[in-house]
Amino acid sequence: MNTIIVSDLHIGSRYFLYKKFERFLRNIPDNYEIILNGDIIDSHLAKINQPHLNILNILEQLSYRQRVLWVCGNHDIEYIPQALGNIEFKRQHSMEKRLLIIHGDTFDDVLPHSKVFTKIFVLLHNFRIMLGARPVHKAQYAKKLRVFYKFFCKKVMMNAANYALKNGYDAITCGHTHYAEDVLYNGVRYINTGAWTESPSFYLHKAANEMTLKQVD
Repeated sequence: MNTIIVSDLHIGSRYFLYKKFERFLRNIPDNYEIILNGDIIDSHLAKINQPHLNILNILEQLSYRQRVLWVCGNHDIEYIPQALGNIEFKRQHSMEKRLLIIHGDTFDDVLPHSKVFTKIFVLLHNFRIMLGARPVHKAQYAKKLRVFYKFFCKKVMMNAANYALKNGYDAITCGHTHYAEDVLYNGVRYINTGAWTESPSFYLHKAANEMTLKQVD
């Protein structure tokens, strides 16, 4: 079985690269299963415009002929769709003991304890946009704070890999950090599929005997 895994689309956000993702979706073969690994919706409270709704409609149509699984993240955990075909909703998913698929917010012990810093950061981000700077997703802007951002990504990676090791998995794939990477830690392969709010975008292709993190052209 071939599987395609993506994360962090943030449908409803102005930064979602919906045209690029639609082209990507339409090129996935019919015999592949698709796993959406969290933060697929940016906010369950936001009004979603028609181009973004079209992505949800395509996913619904795909679910009638191939498996589509939606692993919820911190942004879409409260999202309750009226009808999305045969899409399955879960909090995590495992492929035997070879791969654990989980969004990764549960491994984040940095941002929940940095609320004051986060508020200041958001204010600065919004202020620079008011001054005329090019709008970018907050995660993309955060990458300019290299020391903090590297620490944040490393902590999520370490916690995820240790959780996988403790539970007997060979590998684990997450999103959440918006930073694509493929590393080995404590004997566990950690793969992060990044985000679709900026380029380049990535996906994980899992075949019978191999997993490859690939960049979308």
